[in-house]
Amino acid sequence: MEMGAEANTLTSDILTQLLLTRGVERDDVARHANPTMRDFLPDPVEFRDMENAAERISQAVLSGETITIYGDYDVDGATSSALMIQVLRELGVEASYYIPDRLLEGYGPSGEALVKLARNGSSLIVTVDCGAMAYEALGMARDEGVDVIVVDHHKCAAELPPTTALVNPNRLDENDIAAAHGHLAAVGVAFLLSIELVRKLRAHGYFESRKEPDLIALLDLVALGTVADVAALHGLNRAFVSQGLKILARRERVGMAALMDASRLKRAPQASDLGFALGPRINAAGRIGDSSLGVRLLTTTDPEEAREIAERLSELNDDRRTIEAEVQEQAEEQLLGQGNHSVHVLCGDGWHPGVIGIVAGRIKEKTGRPAIVIARDEEEGQGKGSGRSISGVDLGAAIIAAREEGLLVAGGGHAMAAGLTIANNKLADFAEFLDTRLAKDVERARLDQRMKLDLSIAPGGLTPDLVGTLEAAGPFGVGWPAPRLAVGPVRIIKADIVGKDHLRLIAAGEDGKSFKAIAFRAAETEMAQTLLHRSKGRQFHLAGRVKIDDWGPRPAAELHLEDAAFAD
Repeated sequence: MEMGAEANTLTSDILTQLLLTRGVERDDVARHANPTMRDFLPDPVEFRDMENAAERISQAVLSGETITIYGDYDVDGATSSALMIQVLRELGVEASYYIPDRLLEGYGPSGEALVKLARNGSSLIVTVDCGAMAYEALGMARDEGVDVIVVDHHKCAAELPPTTALVNPNRLDENDIAAAHGHLAAVGVAFLLSIELVRKLRAHGYFESRKEPDLIALLDLVALGTVADVAALHGLNRAFVSQGLKILARRERVGMAALMDASRLKRAPQASDLGFALGPRINAAGRIGDSSLGVRLLTTTDPEEAREIAERLSELNDDRRTIEAEVQEQAEEQLLGQGNHSVHVLCGDGWHPGVIGIVAGRIKEKTGRPAIVIARDEEEGQGKGSGRSISGVDLGAAIIAAREEGLLVAGGGHAMAAGLTIANNKLADFAEFLDTRLAKDVERARLDQRMKLDLSIAPGGLTPDLVGTLEAAGPFGVGWPAPRLAVGPVRIIKADIVGKDHLRLIAAGEDGKSFKAIAFRAAETEMAQTLLHRSKGRQFHLAGRVKIDDWGPRPAAELHLEDAAFAD
């Protein structure tokens, strides 16, 4: 066998094994190796109320009604709103939009805002990424006589709020095909609605004299919202993100290009860039700034306006980091007195509600347990909370159950994230409820958190070509983890701390090959202290994920270190 053929066979074997270990059936490997829309897209009409929603919007388009998109203030809400606005714009309708103020209006649709929009002339309101549990607000809209379509993905209760249509794969009355897409972000549901809307208008003859919208060009928005909302990257979501990254690389959307420039992202974006560079900047607007900035950025056609908004988002993101660090420090102090709780519920007076979700995520990563962080307001007698969960523990369902038990003023979410409002005098009972309800789930999930390795190699095998082979199994995210491998045995040639608390290593193997490794936010861990001070004369196996380091004269493979074990 020639060397080229041998290398191709090895690449194919590694890719196949990665897919198999992520639950793909052997006869379905080819489809998952190159996830396309054609192979994964369901018929939108499988979803309840999809036809009703699309028909109502089509009638509004045909008759020139005033349509308002009501979006949530996070990335999923911003991208969902921008997607619907772009589709309607290409259909000849300039829809207005409304993004609530996180601090003044709280989570979910505001009844007062819906009524005001109706009185200002909107005959149709489409809420995106919110509304699944908004009984009171949607009841107010119904009483005002305005039609509201809800496009959401958050957990639903058996009783649905009053709407013209509610499109959500997490409705309890969904069929099996739609329910299998419960992992979609709201922007993915909005994309399916757009497909059905175009189909309805086609049937009405709307495109006999005009061009149909380019729906594929919207996949950059779908990819960003999906990754930033931590939606599970399997099935259709992998196709969305895989194809969306190709659209992003073309930099055709003015706002996206400006956002990438503000993030100093010069190469083609990867899925991780959406979650760690682009997404946080849009989120910063909803957390501590003007919540409409994200939608404005993603819908503008003016390059100068896009540049100014992107720069403002970067400034807000820097401010967010400072505020977040202060809240995190105080939250971690509370952890010391919580013992071995299954779910950590932390609260504080004066904590900024805009950063509590991020802090909850940090606490979850630190402890390996679900965490809820609550910003308490003594004057109002209640607090706003945000929670993050671990794989295998459905936090959204637990929050809905707590609301139904009377422990919460409001609350909802999905498996991995949730939001809530709670009276201060209910905090202790709420924490006990979660601890009791989720203890067994957390225990099972933690037992399943043992580090799983996809590959074990010698240092000489850690090459850019290997990274490329592993990346071919992407995009990676929740539910579709990036490959993790072990490298060793190695000696530690150099170890030091860089930045605030990152461990940096140079390691070398018996094959004479060396490589760089870095462990982020790990300076105080037992692993870091061992590698820094007790590695002389010892050999180790190092485990983590590999990335391309392109800062030097030529690309090199770098290990993002997660764990280490003595090899002798």
